[in-house]
Amino acid sequence: MNKNHRYKIVILETSDIHGAIFPINYSDNSRKELGLSKIATIVEEERKKKKDLILIDNGDILQGTPLVYHYANIDRQGMNPMITAMNYMKYDAAVLGNHEFNYGKDFLLESIKSSKFPWLSSNILDENTRRPYFGKPYIIKEFPNGIKVGILGATTQYIPNWEESKNIQGIDFLDVIFPLKTFVSYLKNVEKVDLLVVSYHGGYERDVNSDEVRSSTGENQSYEICEKLPEIDILLTGHQHMFVPKKLINGVLTVEPGYGGQSVAKVEVTLEKSKEGWKIVEKDSRLLYAKEVKEDVKLLELVKGYEANTQKWLDTPIGRIEGDMTIKDHLKVRMKEHPFIEFINRIQMKYANVDISTTSLFDNNSKGFKGDITMRDVVSNYIYPNTLKVIRIFGKDIKDALERSAGYFDRYKGEDINISSDFKHTKIQHYNYDMWEGIEYKLDISKHLGERVVALSYKGVPLDMNKEYDVVMNNYRAGGGGEYGMFKNKPVIKEINIDMAELIADYIIKEKVIKAECNNNWEVIF
Repeated sequence: MNKNHRYKIVILETSDIHGAIFPINYSDNSRKELGLSKIATIVEEERKKKKDLILIDNGDILQGTPLVYHYANIDRQGMNPMITAMNYMKYDAAVLGNHEFNYGKDFLLESIKSSKFPWLSSNILDENTRRPYFGKPYIIKEFPNGIKVGILGATTQYIPNWEESKNIQGIDFLDVIFPLKTFVSYLKNVEKVDLLVVSYHGGYERDVNSDEVRSSTGENQSYEICEKLPEIDILLTGHQHMFVPKKLINGVLTVEPGYGGQSVAKVEVTLEKSKEGWKIVEKDSRLLYAKEVKEDVKLLELVKGYEANTQKWLDTPIGRIEGDMTIKDHLKVRMKEHPFIEFINRIQMKYANVDISTTSLFDNNSKGFKGDITMRDVVSNYIYPNTLKVIRIFGKDIKDALERSAGYFDRYKGEDINISSDFKHTKIQHYNYDMWEGIEYKLDISKHLGERVVALSYKGVPLDMNKEYDVVMNNYRAGGGGEYGMFKNKPVIKEINIDMAELIADYIIKEKVIKAECNNNWEVIF
């Protein structure tokens, strides 16, 4: 076949950028190899090879860093910096992610209005008109040789389980399958596209390595989409923050490019022309990593004013501590309740509206709070982008979890108190030692593992091992992360799908003055 009868389509996908433009860690401004400014360099290099490539963002771009938090909540002047960056990069389309709703519908609509590209979602409908609420369900990109590429957007249906009702009022989130079936049929049979791409802000409900079922909640439906709609040629995924360079499901090529602008997914599809039209003869994909390139200084120049204002704000007090929440001895914080830990647990309990909470002191760099608190203090003390879940567990699960945490310590034999080797695999896992509020307990580390919970009560009464309790914890732990298998697959009662650092900041801004105190409901003895 003559080379003129073949044509290669290149698709670049970003997903879950979460407000990252600059290659920095906002807790101390140290360098991080991520962000749209580095992705822009990759895109520009790829455009030199293929001028008419397709660039798609798969959602969760408008929330996630102090830069976008400051713009949305503190000083909303000018155009959204994320949209400024995306317009500069010449995106062809963006898909709505669940975090696009975090700052309210007006904020989202303003962002969409200022975008020079369409936002797509086929399954987010106006409750009254039953039409797509935000823009278009799909776009068609036509190439000079007559090739037509259909790009169809979809968003995880699970948003009402996370988002505040006021932010999604008047909006209906459908299971993605029926809308996709409708538009896939239209694009294939009426528009007669030669290549059909679905960009779905949702992930894989099965393990991508073993194909074993991980979840059946409907939050992630990539396998279901591929199995029920094999007419799809490419499925772009996201939401789970996973790096999936290539995964074939029922003949459909799928990818996922991680999060924070650490990589971009590159999909290449070769089509060949015959008497019947253009046919796909080859599909391949890989990830291109931001660490391998320098940032685009022209893009940074466009948003430097927003960044300068954010940096100034990061070091401006947002509230004040009455008393002392500073951490002077990290081991002691894990031996007896400290005001900082109580503070974090209390915030979790407030936003989850439950009376039992558990959290960790993630590493030994946390300094706690004293005097004036800045936003930089918040992000340097709460270093992970965790969200919260409320799960329903038995009293026995709580006791088992406490025993797991008690394993953080070597058995005490009258000398030094040491961290167990079980918590030192690959690195010291301080983040896997939990401290609880809402229950009263004692851990005796002079005893053998499995026998260390020597007191455990709830509201002054011994905890009932067979009774169910609703507990708030971060999403990592709620999924059983850190070898907390007793939490895995438990009923999820509620999800608060806003980063914990933002919840802490919102709480401090509203309260203004925070009293450093703790009720000493737990301790480690020996």
